[in-house]
Amino acid sequence: MKNQSVTNNLDWMSIAIYITLVILGWLNIYSSSLSSIARETSIFDFTQIYGKQFMFIILTIPLILVVMSVEGKFYEKFSSVIYVIGLLSLAGLFVFGKTIKGQANWYSFGSFGVQPSEFVKAATALALAKYLSDVQINLKDLNRQIQVLGILFLPILLIVPHDPGSALIYCVFILVLYREGLPSWYVWTGFIGLVLFVLALVIKPLILTLAALAVIIFIYYRSRMINRNWLLSSIIFLMIGGFVFSVDYVFENVFKQHHRDRFNILLGKEVDMKGIGYNTNQSEIAIGSGGWFGKGYLEGTQTKGGFVPEQHTDYIFTTVGEEWGFVGCLLVMLLFVTLIIRVIYLAERQKTKFSRVYGYCVAGILFIHFFVNIAMVAGIFPTIGVPLPFFSYGGSGLWGFTILLFIFLKMDANKVNEW
Repeated sequence: MKNQSVTNNLDWMSIAIYITLVILGWLNIYSSSLSSIARETSIFDFTQIYGKQFMFIILTIPLILVVMSVEGKFYEKFSSVIYVIGLLSLAGLFVFGKTIKGQANWYSFGSFGVQPSEFVKAATALALAKYLSDVQINLKDLNRQIQVLGILFLPILLIVPHDPGSALIYCVFILVLYREGLPSWYVWTGFIGLVLFVLALVIKPLILTLAALAVIIFIYYRSRMINRNWLLSSIIFLMIGGFVFSVDYVFENVFKQHHRDRFNILLGKEVDMKGIGYNTNQSEIAIGSGGWFGKGYLEGTQTKGGFVPEQHTDYIFTTVGEEWGFVGCLLVMLLFVTLIIRVIYLAERQKTKFSRVYGYCVAGILFIHFFVNIAMVAGIFPTIGVPLPFFSYGGSGLWGFTILLFIFLKMDANKVNEW
């Protein structure tokens, strides 16, 4: 039987949303980076931020064509090679990385820079999909758990010294692993650990530990007699107590000062509107000033006044809030949610486990970026430098997300030829 053309089976709905988001992203980058003096300059002025982003967008066209021209099986067959190359690119930063804004997470080629962590997300997703698609894999087995978590944590360990925010993104893969059979206690342990860490910053360790003891005792006596295990309950209590009492040391000695400041501001422990809290405060002002329908495109006073630092990158959503208002914010968020749901839908209808797992990885990465960036801009999450997919300025980010998405769209289109 002759293979069907994958072009005829592309998911044009996902592609249409992608194009819409990229166009809206550039419009907002143009607005946030356009000064009153430069209003008459051309969009092709590559000395300006909006001109550079326009060039990055144009270059995505041949990039997409290359990704779509490669056989779908190529990504599965060479996933391990791609993953190793990704790890080597991260390791190379320790020797050849260029330091920008205190982080050595870039390779510099003249005036052009490449951030490898943006591309390693796709490489890690491919590696996890390949490992999990093995018919012998059972994530209930401890050895398999160690191996698959090793695939996940290797890039995290290489990224953390340079870019802790990007490293956090990789944790979303735990949800994908849970979907594929990883015991639920991994997810619950992570969630409870995060909650305890935050609570330990605002509640005295002894009080928090006693509260945890009360909860454990309550659960112990509410359990049926056959399910009671005092040794396990004691171990859990000791682990929680040790963790809670170690939070202060980790916070003061492991976290950098700007990380501590951001957590303190978020928790209301200190307010520095002229220093570390300036970005978040101005972001909230810009978004709030937009009202229901915004001030109009290119009419944002906070945007034009340059009050929000890094507005064309991590804080690009503030331009949407000020100039497009609540309705515009809702529209952009709806587009992101629709794309994520669409990718999940496509993942569920894949014929191979490799394609399905990779699809869930794509959806997870897009979701965590979208969620964290919006929460960060709205002041309900610490500023950790997570870009908004297809919106934030930068060639590496745009190309990384484009490759991530279109590899999956290629797999989805090729499923007509899968047995």
